[in-house]
Amino acid sequence: MEFSRKRTRLVDGLKYHGIDRRVLDAMNRVPRHIFVLDSQKEYAYQDTPLSIGSGQTISAPHMVAIMCNLLDLEEGMSVLEIGTGSGYHVAVIAELVGKTGHVYTVERIEQLAYFARDNLKKTGYANVTVIIEDGSLGLPEYAPYDRISVAAAAPKVPQTLIDQLKEGGKMVIPVGSFPQELFLVTKNIEVTMVKKGGVSFVPLKGKYGF
Repeated sequence: MEFSRKRTRLVDGLKYHGIDRRVLDAMNRVPRHIFVLDSQKEYAYQDTPLSIGSGQTISAPHMVAIMCNLLDLEEGMSVLEIGTGSGYHVAVIAELVGKTGHVYTVERIEQLAYFARDNLKKTGYANVTVIIEDGSLGLPEYAPYDRISVAAAAPKVPQTLIDQLKEGGKMVIPVGSFPQELFLVTKNIEVTMVKKGGVSFVPLKGKYGF
């Protein structure tokens, strides 16, 4: 019950970031304390990134909210996430695409992938597939995707990820070493890339990463 109250208070504060009500409601249904290390549970509903081991972090809730808001996620969509981490961000996405949608999420660190799978199983997200691969390559076997969400900073937007978007699809991705910019990429007849503000993410590793 205490976690529930803290989560509601956190989510109420996120409305000041201009977040859509659907995203806020989805975040209020995801128990973030399940997706953090036991040593971090008391901080689970603070709006801050937290260590999840292996030199990685779980993003601050406001950043998860902003990225999901920019993607304009809808029921039934097919989504690719790069950088599973502990599985929290993908759980929010899974809430937004619903049982008729599916999220494929790629994590390069085996220990984190297993941690995420266990967390997602505990919380009942059956519409998520966790895959251990080089996320900078995307996941061409299930492409094209309606949306792509990248939770690690790339040196530039990888063309391989643009290629895996459907026409009309959108991607959010942080770009740069320092400072970093969050980009909203939209694929229509032409590809547009719009800066959405400064951010701080761990670097994307792999063939098209750092």
